[in-house]
Amino acid sequence: MQSANGKRVFVQDVSARDGFQMEPIFVPTSHKIEYINRLSRTGLAKIEVTSFTSAAAIPALADAEAVLAAVSRVTGVEYTALVPNLRGCERALLCRVDEVNLVMSASESHNRANLRMSCEQSLAQFETIVRRVQGRVHVNASVSTAFGCPFEGSISVTRVLELIDRIAQMGIERVTLCDTTGIANPSQVEDLFAKAKSRWPDIEFTAHFHNTRGMGLANALAALEAGIDRFDASLGGLGGCPFAPGATGNLCTEDLVHMLEAMGYQTGVDLDALLVISRDLPNLVGHDVPGQTAKAGPSTRRYPLPSDSAKRLQ
Repeated sequence: MQSANGKRVFVQDVSARDGFQMEPIFVPTSHKIEYINRLSRTGLAKIEVTSFTSAAAIPALADAEAVLAAVSRVTGVEYTALVPNLRGCERALLCRVDEVNLVMSASESHNRANLRMSCEQSLAQFETIVRRVQGRVHVNASVSTAFGCPFEGSISVTRVLELIDRIAQMGIERVTLCDTTGIANPSQVEDLFAKAKSRWPDIEFTAHFHNTRGMGLANALAALEAGIDRFDASLGGLGGCPFAPGATGNLCTEDLVHMLEAMGYQTGVDLDALLVISRDLPNLVGHDVPGQTAKAGPSTRRYPLPSDSAKRLQ
């Protein structure tokens, strides 16, 4: 394991989009706005606020415009939104996002289930959106099922690298590789990211992991070893994918920050403030959340000795 030496790692929270889209209840717009405003003050590098998809497909995020219009933007925080198509991009631009996050799958079958189009159609749409944006905002391309597909199984490294190459040729300089259903393992993660970083050193890569099989933090460590310094995560471990069977919550934001800070990395995130918000999450979504650090407290937490400890030692 390489030494942290105070190296900066950028933590990007996706709970307001990737988390809330999976909730069976609609989180009221005013509550979303307050939640995002609180997250904005914790030092996160980026917040994925919402998705400009159809209300019929993702009713939990039908209030995308209202949310983005009302959030209090903090200097130094990027506000991004997922856009599945050109229409979504047009809506996002009107809301003055800092970045549009395009999405497609490395898997043909998942792309059709998720976006109802072929991978080639998605790539053509990426080109259309890049021309429409004309450099006005940042463009990030997220490649889902980059480490495996719930329908097809293994996805070859060659396939993912070919997609990155197509994306890079469009002039997109930000790429997220997503473990959509928590299939990835650390060896696989380090191998893919190392090859991608080596071939495209100027692309800003982000790692996006799910903790479906308990390997989220281990995969984050593997990505760190490959030189990745940007990570998507979701407060409380909320999230999943409505079009990927078995996709449970994302890598937990506060658990990731806690691990990174304990190892000597600098995240710029106020962990204590993050934990306060996380502990409020069950009241917001109506159920317990899987994050661990909010329950146990950080590893620096100390407890008083029990009053009868002397008697126990006798």
